[in-house]
Amino acid sequence: MICGNHDTFFFVWTCIFFGFLLIRIQRPKNFPPGPPPLPLFGNLLHVNMANPLKNFERFAEQYGKMFSLYTGSRPAIFLNSFEVIKEALVTKAQDFSGRPQDFMINHLSENKGVVLADYGPCWKDHRRFALMTLRNFGLGKQSMEERILEEISHLVADLDKNAGGTVNPQNMFHNAASNVIGLVLFGSRFDYNNKFLQQYIKIIAEISKIINGPWNMIYDTLPLLRILPLPFKKAFDHAKKLKNMNLCLINEHKSTRVPGEPRELIDCYLDEKNDGSTFSEDQLIIYILDLHFAGTDTTSNTLLTAFLYLMTHPEIQAKCQKEIDEVLEGKDHASYEDRHNMPYTLAVIHEVQRVANTVPLGVFHCTTKDTTLMGYSIPKGTVIITNLTTILKEEGHKYTSSVK
Repeated sequence: MICGNHDTFFFVWTCIFFGFLLIRIQRPKNFPPGPPPLPLFGNLLHVNMANPLKNFERFAEQYGKMFSLYTGSRPAIFLNSFEVIKEALVTKAQDFSGRPQDFMINHLSENKGVVLADYGPCWKDHRRFALMTLRNFGLGKQSMEERILEEISHLVADLDKNAGGTVNPQNMFHNAASNVIGLVLFGSRFDYNNKFLQQYIKIIAEISKIINGPWNMIYDTLPLLRILPLPFKKAFDHAKKLKNMNLCLINEHKSTRVPGEPRELIDCYLDEKNDGSTFSEDQLIIYILDLHFAGTDTTSNTLLTAFLYLMTHPEIQAKCQKEIDEVLEGKDHASYEDRHNMPYTLAVIHEVQRVANTVPLGVFHCTTKDTTLMGYSIPKGTVIITNLTTILKEEGHKYTSSVK
């Protein structure tokens, strides 16, 4: 009899528990459509975790300009057209300016920095600093171009040294991109064979691989599994190593710093740091990682795509070379200003960027208050994902399905 009562008690509470989960993951009224979520898993089982982008494209075809998926009990809305993204991020920018704060990538960055930090006073301070300082230290100016040209000279020298042999273009481009960022941050670069640089880039690549893989989706969807020693733990171990490496670079920089006489971005940041400000050493470490993660993979993958397409389309490579030679007229290198006289080469670069699709889902946003979008009701705190893969293939825009 007691056993029967226990069984009944367990059964009732199990029903209540799953009933609670079902209620919790019901779509809000007037919410964008999507496949029905399951208790605990949400829509995790509706996507191929090895390549979810194909599923997202299929959902966009099925549901239209907006659809919703659940990561566990948390809803996320995918924006699948230029029109919708413009309304959300431009017309209603304030409503959609937040950042979700409980994903794996947020935990890796400790909710600090600029790229992934939530909208608020700290984010405003650091965004202001980033815009002002990067502008002062060359972003968009000739000095930035000089840094890039300097790194290109090392890149070309490395290619010449390995002529007739084999090279890993991904490592080569990662090295170059990382060094350009290093010049802005610290005013120095590393030799391509430097062990510190090689380890730094390897760790970034390992973290990116985990973030873009299935274990990231499992971490985000099933919070109860986060305490287990599963493969996503490696990302946190790698992140700790990166933070320590950056701390070493900061400490080296401090030893030669003269307060009030900034040389590079790091000096400027340290000048801003004082009691009561939002600037701190922990923030600076994530700030540096923000710039590296935003600049290395994207630049490297874009250049790799360019190499691939130019190798497989030699006629396009020849047209670009002809146009460049005509514009340079004996100069040893092109400048950013020369782009105005190279319409074909510029068009090829733009097409490469479209095809490369280096950040297919952009950086996630979330709503800062209850709002509406394209007639749908969007509650505060809803995750917003820009499905750039569909945008870059959207019909009605001037592009072709292959390079011409």
